[in-house]
Amino acid sequence: MFRSTESRWLPSVLRLVVWVGVVGGLALPVRAQQPERFDVLIRNGRLLDGTGNPWYLADVAVRDGRIVAVGSLRGATATRVVDAAGRYVAPGFIDVHSHAAGGLARPELSGARQLLAQGVTTVVVNPDGGGPTDLVMQRAELSRHGLGVNVALLVPHNTLRGEVVGQDARDATPAEMDRMKAVVRAGMDAGAFGLSSGPYYAPSSFAKTEEFVELAKVVAEYGGVYTSHIRDERDRLIEAVDELIQVAEEAKLIGIVTHIKSAIPAFGLSEAASRRIESARDRGVQIFADQYPYEATSTSLAANVLPRWVVEGGRERMLARLRNPDTLARIREAAAAGVARLGGADKMQFSRVAFDPSIEGLTLAQAATKHGKPAEVVVTDLIERGSPQLVYFVMDEDDIANFMRRPWVMTSSDGGLVAPGEGRPHPRGNGTFPRKIHRYVKERRVIDLPTAIRSMTSLPATVMHLTDRGVIRPGAIADVVVFDLDRIRDRATYLDPHQLAEGMETILVAGKLALDSGRWTDGKFGEVLSMTRR
Repeated sequence: MFRSTESRWLPSVLRLVVWVGVVGGLALPVRAQQPERFDVLIRNGRLLDGTGNPWYLADVAVRDGRIVAVGSLRGATATRVVDAAGRYVAPGFIDVHSHAAGGLARPELSGARQLLAQGVTTVVVNPDGGGPTDLVMQRAELSRHGLGVNVALLVPHNTLRGEVVGQDARDATPAEMDRMKAVVRAGMDAGAFGLSSGPYYAPSSFAKTEEFVELAKVVAEYGGVYTSHIRDERDRLIEAVDELIQVAEEAKLIGIVTHIKSAIPAFGLSEAASRRIESARDRGVQIFADQYPYEATSTSLAANVLPRWVVEGGRERMLARLRNPDTLARIREAAAAGVARLGGADKMQFSRVAFDPSIEGLTLAQAATKHGKPAEVVVTDLIERGSPQLVYFVMDEDDIANFMRRPWVMTSSDGGLVAPGEGRPHPRGNGTFPRKIHRYVKERRVIDLPTAIRSMTSLPATVMHLTDRGVIRPGAIADVVVFDLDRIRDRATYLDPHQLAEGMETILVAGKLALDSGRWTDGKFGEVLSMTRR
Protein backbone atom coordinates (compact mmCIF):
# COMPACT_ATOMS: atom_id res chain seq x y z
CA MET A 1 0.00 0.00 0.00
CA PHE A 2 1.25 3.53 -0.85
CA ARG A 3 2.27 5.59 2.24
CA SER A 4 3.13 9.29 2.18
CA THR A 5 6.66 10.46 2.93
CA GLU A 6 5.31 12.24 6.03
CA SER A 7 3.80 9.12 7.50
CA ARG A 8 6.94 7.06 6.76
CA TRP A 9 9.25 9.51 8.54
CA LEU A 10 7.02 10.42 11.50
CA PRO A 11 8.12 7.61 13.90
CA SER A 12 11.79 8.43 13.30
CA VAL A 13 11.18 12.11 13.94
CA LEU A 14 9.43 11.32 17.22
CA ARG A 15 12.29 9.08 18.31
CA LEU A 16 14.73 11.89 17.53
CA VAL A 17 12.72 14.42 19.55
CA VAL A 18 12.58 12.08 22.55
CA TRP A 19 16.37 11.40 22.24
CA VAL A 20 17.16 15.11 22.03
CA GLY A 21 14.85 15.80 24.94
CA VAL A 22 16.51 13.21 27.14
CA VAL A 23 20.09 14.15 26.23
CA GLY A 24 19.53 17.87 26.27
CA GLY A 25 17.35 18.03 29.34
CA LEU A 26 14.19 18.98 27.46
CA ALA A 27 11.22 18.74 29.88
CA LEU A 28 8.87 16.38 28.11
CA PRO A 29 5.60 15.32 29.87
CA VAL A 30 6.51 11.71 30.82
CA ARG A 31 3.82 10.00 32.96
CA ALA A 32 5.29 7.97 35.84
CA GLN A 33 3.33 4.93 37.10
CA GLN A 34 1.95 5.51 40.61
CA PRO A 35 2.28 2.70 43.20
CA GLU A 36 -1.02 1.01 44.00
CA ARG A 37 -2.60 1.92 47.36
CA PHE A 38 -4.59 -0.45 49.59
CA ASP A 39 -6.58 -0.28 52.81
CA VAL A 40 -4.34 -2.80 54.60
CA LEU A 41 -1.06 -4.29 53.46
CA ILE A 42 0.42 -7.24 55.36
CA ARG A 43 4.08 -7.41 54.45
CA ASN A 44 6.54 -10.28 54.35
CA GLY A 45 4.50 -12.86 56.27
CA ARG A 46 4.88 -16.62 56.22
CA LEU A 47 1.71 -17.26 54.27
CA LEU A 48 -0.37 -20.36 54.98
CA ASP A 49 -3.09 -20.02 52.36
CA GLY A 50 -5.48 -22.47 54.05
CA THR A 51 -5.25 -25.25 51.47
CA GLY A 52 -2.62 -27.30 53.29
CA ASN A 53 0.25 -25.96 51.21
CA PRO A 54 3.54 -25.21 53.00
CA TRP A 55 4.07 -21.58 53.96
CA TYR A 56 5.85 -19.15 51.63
CA LEU A 57 6.85 -15.51 52.01
CA ALA A 58 4.29 -13.12 50.59
CA ASP A 59 2.52 -9.80 51.01
CA VAL A 60 -1.27 -9.65 51.27
CA ALA A 61 -3.17 -6.56 50.12
CA VAL A 62 -6.73 -5.75 51.18
CA ARG A 63 -9.18 -3.27 49.76
CA ASP A 64 -12.95 -2.84 50.34
CA GLY A 65 -13.18 -5.93 52.52
CA ARG A 66 -11.52 -8.36 50.13
CA ILE A 67 -8.06 -9.65 49.38
CA VAL A 68 -7.01 -8.06 46.10
CA ALA A 69 -3.40 -9.13 45.71
CA VAL A 70 -1.04 -11.78 47.09
CA GLY A 71 2.67 -12.00 46.34
CA SER A 72 5.62 -9.64 46.21
CA LEU A 73 4.02 -6.18 46.25
CA ARG A 74 7.08 -3.95 46.34
CA GLY A 75 6.31 -0.27 46.10
CA ALA A 76 2.68 -0.71 47.16
CA THR A 77 1.33 1.55 49.90
CA ALA A 78 -1.61 1.28 52.26
CA THR A 79 -3.50 3.16 54.90
CA ARG A 80 -2.24 0.56 57.38
CA VAL A 81 0.90 -1.49 56.76
CA VAL A 82 1.39 -4.53 59.02
CA ASP A 83 4.92 -5.88 59.32
CA ALA A 84 4.47 -9.66 59.55
CA ALA A 85 8.15 -10.63 59.28
CA GLY A 86 8.72 -13.86 61.18
CA ARG A 87 4.96 -14.29 61.72
CA TYR A 88 2.44 -16.60 60.08
CA VAL A 89 -0.45 -15.23 58.03
CA ALA A 90 -3.55 -17.41 57.58
CA PRO A 91 -7.25 -17.18 56.83
CA GLY A 92 -9.47 -16.43 59.82
CA PHE A 93 -10.41 -19.62 61.65
CA ILE A 94 -13.91 -21.11 61.27
CA ASP A 95 -15.54 -22.85 64.23
CA VAL A 96 -18.14 -25.24 62.78
CA HIS A 97 -19.64 -26.18 66.16
CA SER A 98 -20.14 -23.23 68.48
CA HIS A 99 -22.51 -22.54 71.35
CA ALA A 100 -21.62 -18.83 71.30
CA ALA A 101 -24.96 -17.55 69.99
CA GLY A 102 -26.36 -16.74 73.42
CA GLY A 103 -23.26 -14.80 74.38
CA LEU A 104 -23.09 -12.96 71.07
CA ALA A 105 -26.62 -11.67 71.64
CA ARG A 106 -25.46 -9.99 74.89
CA PRO A 107 -24.11 -6.45 74.37
CA GLU A 108 -21.15 -6.97 76.70
CA LEU A 109 -20.04 -10.13 74.83
CA SER A 110 -21.07 -9.33 71.26
CA GLY A 111 -17.56 -8.14 70.41
CA ALA A 112 -16.49 -11.81 70.77
CA ARG A 113 -13.03 -11.03 72.10
CA GLN A 114 -12.67 -14.55 73.56
CA LEU A 115 -13.23 -15.98 70.09
CA LEU A 116 -11.08 -13.48 68.22
CA ALA A 117 -8.20 -14.09 70.62
CA GLN A 118 -8.15 -17.65 69.28
CA GLY A 119 -8.12 -16.43 65.68
CA VAL A 120 -11.78 -17.34 65.12
CA THR A 121 -13.56 -14.99 62.72
CA THR A 122 -16.63 -17.15 61.86
CA VAL A 123 -18.79 -19.43 64.00
CA VAL A 124 -21.55 -21.89 63.07
CA VAL A 125 -24.23 -21.86 65.77
CA ASN A 126 -27.30 -23.86 66.86
CA PRO A 127 -25.44 -27.21 66.99
CA ASP A 128 -26.61 -30.49 68.59
CA GLY A 129 -30.18 -29.68 67.56
CA GLY A 130 -30.32 -26.74 70.01
CA GLY A 131 -31.21 -23.08 69.53
CA PRO A 132 -34.30 -21.23 68.27
CA THR A 133 -36.29 -22.33 65.24
CA ASP A 134 -37.23 -18.75 64.32
CA LEU A 135 -34.03 -17.84 62.52
CA VAL A 136 -35.36 -14.47 61.34
CA MET A 137 -35.76 -13.44 64.98
CA GLN A 138 -32.39 -14.92 65.92
CA ARG A 139 -30.71 -13.02 63.11
CA ALA A 140 -32.21 -9.77 64.40
CA GLU A 141 -31.17 -10.51 68.00
CA LEU A 142 -27.61 -11.33 66.99
CA SER A 143 -27.33 -8.19 64.87
CA ARG A 144 -28.78 -5.81 67.45
CA HIS A 145 -25.52 -4.91 69.22
CA GLY A 146 -23.13 -5.61 66.37
CA LEU A 147 -20.95 -8.70 66.01
CA GLY A 148 -17.25 -9.16 66.45
CA VAL A 149 -17.31 -12.33 64.31
CA ASN A 150 -19.37 -13.71 61.46
CA VAL A 151 -22.20 -16.11 62.32
CA ALA A 152 -23.75 -18.92 60.28
CA LEU A 153 -27.05 -20.42 61.48
CA LEU A 154 -28.36 -23.98 61.52
CA VAL A 155 -31.95 -25.19 61.91
CA PRO A 156 -32.06 -27.10 65.25
CA HIS A 157 -33.92 -30.43 65.26
CA ASN A 158 -34.19 -30.89 69.03
CA THR A 159 -36.01 -27.60 69.44
CA LEU A 160 -38.08 -28.27 66.34
CA ARG A 161 -39.25 -31.67 67.53
CA GLY A 162 -40.00 -30.33 70.98
CA GLU A 163 -42.18 -27.58 69.54
CA VAL A 164 -44.06 -29.79 67.08
CA VAL A 165 -44.11 -33.30 68.58
CA GLY A 166 -43.33 -32.58 72.22
CA GLN A 167 -41.13 -34.51 74.64
CA ASP A 168 -42.83 -37.89 74.20
CA ALA A 169 -41.07 -41.02 72.95
CA ARG A 170 -43.15 -41.56 69.82
CA ASP A 171 -43.04 -41.14 66.07
CA ALA A 172 -44.15 -37.90 64.49
CA THR A 173 -47.49 -38.11 62.71
CA PRO A 174 -47.65 -37.30 58.98
CA ALA A 175 -49.15 -33.91 59.82
CA GLU A 176 -46.36 -33.23 62.32
CA MET A 177 -43.74 -34.23 59.76
CA ASP A 178 -45.25 -31.75 57.32
CA ARG A 179 -45.08 -29.03 59.96
CA MET A 180 -41.44 -29.82 60.75
CA LYS A 181 -40.56 -29.80 57.06
CA ALA A 182 -42.20 -26.40 56.72
CA VAL A 183 -40.12 -25.01 59.61
CA VAL A 184 -36.93 -26.44 58.11
CA ARG A 185 -37.80 -24.89 54.77
CA ALA A 186 -38.48 -21.52 56.42
CA GLY A 187 -35.11 -21.72 58.16
CA MET A 188 -33.32 -22.49 54.94
CA ASP A 189 -35.15 -19.64 53.22
CA ALA A 190 -33.90 -17.42 56.06
CA GLY A 191 -30.31 -18.25 55.14
CA ALA A 192 -29.53 -21.32 57.27
CA PHE A 193 -26.59 -23.48 56.24
CA GLY A 194 -28.21 -26.76 57.19
CA LEU A 195 -29.90 -28.88 59.84
CA SER A 196 -28.37 -29.88 63.17
CA SER A 197 -29.61 -32.80 65.22
CA GLY A 198 -28.77 -34.31 68.58
CA PRO A 199 -30.23 -37.81 68.93
CA TYR A 200 -27.96 -38.19 71.97
CA TYR A 201 -30.42 -35.84 73.71
CA ALA A 202 -34.17 -35.89 74.29
CA PRO A 203 -36.44 -35.30 72.44
CA SER A 204 -34.28 -35.84 69.34
CA SER A 205 -33.37 -39.25 70.78
CA PHE A 206 -37.00 -40.30 70.35
CA ALA A 207 -36.86 -39.77 66.58
CA LYS A 208 -36.14 -42.64 64.23
CA THR A 209 -33.61 -42.44 61.43
CA GLU A 210 -36.36 -41.96 58.83
CA GLU A 211 -37.36 -38.67 60.45
CA PHE A 212 -33.86 -37.28 60.03
CA VAL A 213 -33.74 -38.50 56.43
CA GLU A 214 -37.00 -36.79 55.48
CA LEU A 215 -36.00 -33.47 57.05
CA ALA A 216 -32.51 -33.68 55.57
CA LYS A 217 -34.06 -34.07 52.10
CA VAL A 218 -35.53 -30.57 52.50
CA VAL A 219 -32.08 -29.24 53.39
CA ALA A 220 -30.59 -31.02 50.38
CA GLU A 221 -32.82 -28.99 48.06
CA TYR A 222 -30.87 -25.92 49.18
CA GLY A 223 -27.43 -27.52 49.10
CA GLY A 224 -27.17 -27.44 52.89
CA VAL A 225 -25.51 -29.86 55.34
CA TYR A 226 -26.67 -32.26 58.04
CA THR A 227 -24.58 -32.17 61.21
CA SER A 228 -25.32 -34.38 64.19
CA HIS A 229 -24.36 -35.06 67.76
CA ILE A 230 -24.75 -38.74 66.97
CA ARG A 231 -26.85 -41.09 69.06
CA ASP A 232 -23.94 -42.61 70.98
CA GLU A 233 -20.22 -41.84 71.36
CA ARG A 234 -19.29 -44.82 73.50
CA ASP A 235 -19.93 -48.55 73.04
CA ARG A 236 -22.50 -48.01 70.27
CA LEU A 237 -20.35 -45.52 68.39
CA ILE A 238 -20.22 -47.55 65.16
CA GLU A 239 -24.00 -47.91 64.96
CA ALA A 240 -24.37 -44.18 65.58
CA VAL A 241 -21.90 -43.34 62.81
CA ASP A 242 -23.78 -45.72 60.51
CA GLU A 243 -27.00 -43.82 61.19
CA LEU A 244 -25.47 -40.52 60.15
CA ILE A 245 -24.04 -42.12 57.02
CA GLN A 246 -27.51 -43.47 56.18
CA VAL A 247 -29.07 -40.02 56.53
CA ALA A 248 -26.45 -38.41 54.31
CA GLU A 249 -26.61 -41.18 51.72
CA GLU A 250 -30.40 -41.32 51.44
CA ALA A 251 -30.91 -37.54 51.57
CA LYS A 252 -27.98 -36.96 49.20
CA LEU A 253 -26.21 -34.22 51.16
CA ILE A 254 -23.10 -33.66 53.27
CA GLY A 255 -23.20 -35.38 56.67
CA ILE A 256 -21.01 -34.29 59.58
CA VAL A 257 -20.25 -36.30 62.72
CA THR A 258 -19.88 -33.41 65.09
CA HIS A 259 -17.23 -33.41 67.87
CA ILE A 260 -16.26 -36.94 66.90
CA LYS A 261 -14.87 -39.02 69.77
CA SER A 262 -14.50 -42.52 71.14
CA ALA A 263 -15.36 -42.09 74.81
CA ILE A 264 -14.98 -44.47 77.73
CA PRO A 265 -15.58 -47.43 77.71
CA ALA A 266 -15.07 -47.38 73.90
CA PHE A 267 -11.37 -46.47 73.90
CA GLY A 268 -9.81 -47.64 70.64
CA LEU A 269 -12.95 -47.46 68.49
CA SER A 270 -11.60 -44.43 66.63
CA GLU A 271 -10.00 -46.73 64.04
CA ALA A 272 -13.18 -48.70 63.35
CA ALA A 273 -15.28 -45.51 63.18
CA SER A 274 -12.79 -43.93 60.80
CA ARG A 275 -12.81 -46.99 58.54
CA ARG A 276 -16.63 -46.81 58.46
CA ILE A 277 -16.52 -43.17 57.35
CA GLU A 278 -13.81 -43.79 54.79
CA SER A 279 -15.73 -46.74 53.35
CA ALA A 280 -18.75 -44.48 52.89
CA ARG A 281 -16.59 -41.81 51.28
CA ASP A 282 -15.10 -44.42 48.93
CA ARG A 283 -18.57 -45.13 47.57
CA GLY A 284 -19.35 -41.44 47.12
CA VAL A 285 -21.09 -40.41 50.35
CA GLN A 286 -19.98 -36.98 51.55
CA ILE A 287 -19.11 -37.61 55.19
CA PHE A 288 -16.96 -35.31 57.30
CA ALA A 289 -16.40 -34.77 61.02
CA ASP A 290 -15.26 -32.07 63.40
CA GLN A 291 -13.31 -32.39 66.63
CA TYR A 292 -12.11 -30.37 69.63
CA PRO A 293 -8.60 -31.08 70.98
CA TYR A 294 -9.42 -31.94 74.60
CA GLU A 295 -9.68 -35.13 76.62
CA ALA A 296 -12.86 -33.99 78.38
CA THR A 297 -16.43 -33.43 77.21
CA SER A 298 -19.09 -31.23 78.76
CA THR A 299 -22.87 -31.42 79.00
CA SER A 300 -25.65 -31.52 81.56
CA LEU A 301 -25.69 -34.05 84.39
CA ALA A 302 -29.10 -35.42 83.41
CA ALA A 303 -28.15 -35.88 79.75
CA ASN A 304 -25.00 -37.85 80.51
CA VAL A 305 -26.02 -39.91 83.53
CA LEU A 306 -29.75 -40.63 83.39
CA PRO A 307 -31.45 -43.01 80.93
CA ARG A 308 -33.89 -41.43 78.48
CA TRP A 309 -36.98 -42.91 80.13
CA VAL A 310 -36.32 -40.65 83.12
CA VAL A 311 -36.39 -37.43 81.09
CA GLU A 312 -39.18 -38.42 78.69
CA GLY A 313 -42.09 -35.98 78.73
CA GLY A 314 -40.06 -33.00 79.88
CA ARG A 315 -38.88 -31.62 83.18
CA GLU A 316 -42.20 -31.68 85.07
CA ARG A 317 -42.71 -35.38 84.41
CA MET A 318 -39.07 -36.05 85.33
CA LEU A 319 -39.57 -34.23 88.65
CA ALA A 320 -42.67 -36.29 89.34
CA ARG A 321 -40.62 -39.46 88.89
CA LEU A 322 -37.89 -38.12 91.18
CA ARG A 323 -40.48 -37.41 93.89
CA ASN A 324 -41.99 -40.87 93.73
CA PRO A 325 -40.09 -43.06 96.26
CA ASP A 326 -40.38 -46.27 94.22
CA THR A 327 -39.33 -44.60 90.98
CA LEU A 328 -36.58 -42.62 92.72
CA ALA A 329 -34.93 -45.85 93.84
CA ARG A 330 -34.83 -47.06 90.22
CA ILE A 331 -33.48 -43.71 89.04
CA ARG A 332 -30.68 -43.75 91.63
CA GLU A 333 -29.75 -47.27 90.60
CA ALA A 334 -29.58 -46.10 86.98
CA ALA A 335 -27.61 -43.00 88.01
CA ALA A 336 -25.04 -45.14 89.83
CA ALA A 337 -24.62 -47.21 86.68
CA GLY A 338 -24.32 -44.05 84.60
CA VAL A 339 -21.58 -42.65 86.83
CA ALA A 340 -19.68 -45.94 86.66
CA ARG A 341 -20.02 -46.00 82.86
CA LEU A 342 -18.36 -42.55 82.73
CA GLY A 343 -15.34 -43.78 84.68
CA GLY A 344 -16.46 -42.90 88.18
CA ALA A 345 -17.38 -39.83 90.21
CA ASP A 346 -13.80 -38.55 90.25
CA LYS A 347 -13.89 -38.13 86.44
CA MET A 348 -16.80 -35.67 86.59
CA GLN A 349 -16.21 -32.00 87.48
CA PHE A 350 -18.95 -29.44 88.05
CA SER A 351 -18.63 -26.48 85.68
CA ARG A 352 -21.85 -24.51 86.20
CA VAL A 353 -24.33 -24.93 89.06
CA ALA A 354 -26.26 -21.68 89.20
CA PHE A 355 -28.16 -22.61 92.35
CA ASP A 356 -25.02 -23.74 94.23
CA PRO A 357 -21.81 -22.16 92.88
CA SER A 358 -19.88 -23.51 95.86
CA ILE A 359 -19.46 -26.88 94.16
CA GLU A 360 -18.27 -25.47 90.83
CA GLY A 361 -14.80 -26.88 90.19
CA LEU A 362 -15.38 -29.86 92.50
CA THR A 363 -15.62 -33.39 91.18
CA LEU A 364 -18.77 -35.39 91.86
CA ALA A 365 -16.71 -37.49 94.27
CA GLN A 366 -15.68 -34.35 96.18
CA ALA A 367 -19.27 -33.03 96.21
CA ALA A 368 -20.48 -36.39 97.54
CA THR A 369 -17.91 -36.22 100.33
CA LYS A 370 -18.87 -32.61 101.08
CA HIS A 371 -22.56 -33.54 101.40
CA GLY A 372 -21.92 -36.88 103.08
CA LYS A 373 -24.05 -38.77 100.53
CA PRO A 374 -23.45 -41.39 97.85
CA ALA A 375 -22.74 -39.98 94.40
CA GLU A 376 -26.03 -41.21 92.91
CA VAL A 377 -27.98 -39.46 95.66
CA VAL A 378 -26.12 -36.20 95.00
CA VAL A 379 -26.95 -36.65 91.31
CA THR A 380 -30.70 -36.90 91.85
CA ASP A 381 -30.74 -34.17 94.51
CA LEU A 382 -28.99 -31.72 92.20
CA ILE A 383 -31.05 -32.58 89.13
CA GLU A 384 -34.21 -31.99 91.15
CA ARG A 385 -32.94 -28.50 91.99
CA GLY A 386 -31.84 -27.49 88.50
CA SER A 387 -29.65 -28.42 85.55
CA PRO A 388 -26.00 -28.75 86.62
CA GLN A 389 -23.39 -28.71 83.87
CA LEU A 390 -20.26 -30.85 84.20
CA VAL A 391 -16.96 -31.61 82.49
CA TYR A 392 -16.29 -35.33 81.97
CA PHE A 393 -12.77 -36.72 81.53
CA VAL A 394 -13.69 -39.62 79.28
CA MET A 395 -11.37 -39.60 76.23
CA ASP A 396 -8.03 -41.14 75.36
CA GLU A 397 -5.16 -39.27 73.69
CA ASP A 398 -4.57 -42.05 71.14
CA ASP A 399 -8.14 -41.75 69.86
CA ILE A 400 -7.90 -37.95 69.77
CA ALA A 401 -4.75 -38.16 67.66
CA ASN A 402 -6.16 -40.87 65.39
CA PHE A 403 -9.18 -38.78 64.46
CA MET A 404 -7.12 -35.60 64.17
CA ARG A 405 -4.90 -37.10 61.46
CA ARG A 406 -7.86 -37.80 59.15
CA PRO A 407 -8.09 -35.37 56.21
CA TRP A 408 -11.87 -35.15 56.56
CA VAL A 409 -11.79 -33.88 60.19
CA MET A 410 -12.34 -30.16 60.81
CA THR A 411 -11.57 -28.23 64.00
CA SER A 412 -14.41 -27.12 66.26
CA SER A 413 -14.76 -25.94 69.83
CA ASP A 414 -18.21 -27.04 71.07
CA GLY A 415 -17.61 -24.07 73.36
CA GLY A 416 -19.73 -21.19 74.50
CA LEU A 417 -19.11 -17.48 74.95
CA VAL A 418 -19.28 -16.98 78.69
CA ALA A 419 -18.64 -13.84 80.72
CA PRO A 420 -15.70 -13.98 83.13
CA GLY A 421 -16.81 -15.18 86.55
CA GLU A 422 -19.79 -17.18 85.29
CA GLY A 423 -19.01 -20.69 86.49
CA ARG A 424 -16.07 -22.79 85.38
CA PRO A 425 -17.03 -23.77 81.84
CA HIS A 426 -15.03 -26.15 79.70
CA PRO A 427 -11.83 -24.31 78.63
CA ARG A 428 -12.53 -25.13 74.96
CA GLY A 429 -14.60 -21.94 74.75
CA ASN A 430 -11.43 -19.88 75.19
CA GLY A 431 -8.66 -22.17 74.02
CA THR A 432 -9.51 -24.65 71.26
CA PHE A 433 -7.69 -23.31 68.22
CA PRO A 434 -4.42 -22.18 69.86
CA ARG A 435 -4.39 -25.43 71.87
CA LYS A 436 -4.50 -27.53 68.71
CA ILE A 437 -1.54 -25.63 67.29
CA HIS A 438 0.50 -25.49 70.51
CA ARG A 439 -0.18 -28.98 71.87
CA TYR A 440 -0.79 -31.15 68.82
CA VAL A 441 1.39 -29.39 66.22
CA LYS A 442 4.33 -28.04 68.21
CA GLU A 443 4.54 -30.31 71.25
CA ARG A 444 3.17 -33.69 70.19
CA ARG A 445 3.68 -33.39 66.41
CA VAL A 446 0.45 -35.26 65.70
CA ILE A 447 -0.07 -33.14 62.57
CA ASP A 448 1.92 -30.39 60.88
CA LEU A 449 1.01 -26.70 60.86
CA PRO A 450 -0.37 -26.49 57.28
CA THR A 451 -2.67 -29.45 58.02
CA ALA A 452 -3.92 -27.86 61.23
CA ILE A 453 -4.61 -24.56 59.49
CA ARG A 454 -6.45 -26.35 56.67
CA SER A 455 -8.68 -28.06 59.26
CA MET A 456 -9.59 -24.62 60.63
CA THR A 457 -10.02 -22.74 57.35
CA SER A 458 -10.49 -24.05 53.81
CA LEU A 459 -11.89 -27.44 54.85
CA PRO A 460 -14.75 -26.06 57.00
CA ALA A 461 -15.38 -23.29 54.46
CA THR A 462 -15.75 -25.88 51.71
CA VAL A 463 -17.89 -28.28 53.75
CA MET A 464 -20.21 -25.57 55.11
CA HIS A 465 -20.48 -23.67 51.79
CA LEU A 466 -18.97 -20.54 53.32
CA THR A 467 -18.29 -18.91 49.99
CA ASP A 468 -15.05 -16.92 49.54
CA ARG A 469 -13.80 -17.67 53.06
CA GLY A 470 -11.18 -19.97 54.48
CA VAL A 471 -8.50 -19.18 51.89
CA ILE A 472 -6.06 -16.39 51.14
CA ARG A 473 -6.34 -15.59 47.45
CA PRO A 474 -7.36 -12.57 45.38
CA GLY A 475 -11.12 -12.13 45.54
CA ALA A 476 -11.62 -13.86 48.89
CA ILE A 477 -13.20 -12.02 51.82
CA ALA A 478 -10.42 -10.59 53.97
CA ASP A 479 -10.86 -12.56 57.19
CA VAL A 480 -7.16 -12.85 58.03
CA VAL A 481 -5.04 -13.63 61.10
CA VAL A 482 -1.38 -12.96 61.83
CA PHE A 483 0.12 -14.98 64.68
CA ASP A 484 3.40 -15.72 66.41
CA LEU A 485 3.98 -19.48 66.40
CA ASP A 486 6.40 -19.19 69.32
CA ARG A 487 3.75 -17.51 71.48
CA ILE A 488 0.50 -19.11 70.42
CA ARG A 489 -1.08 -21.13 73.22
CA ASP A 490 -4.25 -21.67 75.21
CA ARG A 491 -4.20 -20.31 78.75
CA ALA A 492 -7.65 -21.51 79.81
CA THR A 493 -7.65 -24.50 82.17
CA TYR A 494 -10.38 -26.64 83.67
CA LEU A 495 -10.15 -24.79 86.98
CA ASP A 496 -9.38 -21.36 85.50
CA PRO A 497 -11.18 -21.35 82.14
CA HIS A 498 -11.77 -17.62 81.63
CA GLN A 499 -8.25 -16.73 80.43
CA LEU A 500 -7.82 -15.47 76.88
CA ALA A 501 -5.59 -17.32 74.44
CA GLU A 502 -2.25 -15.79 73.41
CA GLY A 503 -0.27 -15.43 70.21
CA MET A 504 -2.63 -13.62 67.83
CA GLU A 505 -1.13 -10.28 66.80
CA THR A 506 -3.36 -8.93 64.01
CA ILE A 507 -6.87 -9.97 62.99
CA LEU A 508 -8.94 -8.69 60.09
CA VAL A 509 -12.66 -9.32 59.84
CA ALA A 510 -14.02 -8.41 56.41
CA GLY A 511 -10.89 -6.36 55.80
CA LYS A 512 -11.14 -4.28 58.98
CA LEU A 513 -8.75 -4.47 61.90
CA ALA A 514 -10.26 -6.06 65.00
CA LEU A 515 -6.80 -6.60 66.51
CA ASP A 516 -3.99 -4.36 65.29
CA SER A 517 -0.47 -5.47 66.25
CA GLY A 518 -1.66 -6.64 69.65
CA ARG A 519 -4.08 -3.76 70.29
CA TRP A 520 -7.84 -4.31 70.30
CA THR A 521 -9.74 -1.80 68.19
CA ASP A 522 -13.20 -2.46 69.71
CA GLY A 523 -14.66 -2.61 66.21
CA LYS A 524 -17.47 -5.05 65.44
CA PHE A 525 -17.08 -6.06 61.82
CA GLY A 526 -18.89 -9.42 61.68
CA GLU A 527 -22.34 -10.20 60.32
CA VAL A 528 -24.94 -12.95 60.23
CA LEU A 529 -24.23 -14.81 57.01
CA SER A 530 -26.67 -16.42 54.59
CA MET A 531 -25.98 -19.50 52.52
CA THR A 532 -26.24 -19.00 48.80
CA ARG A 533 -28.73 -21.51 47.45
CA ARG A 534 -27.04 -24.05 45.17
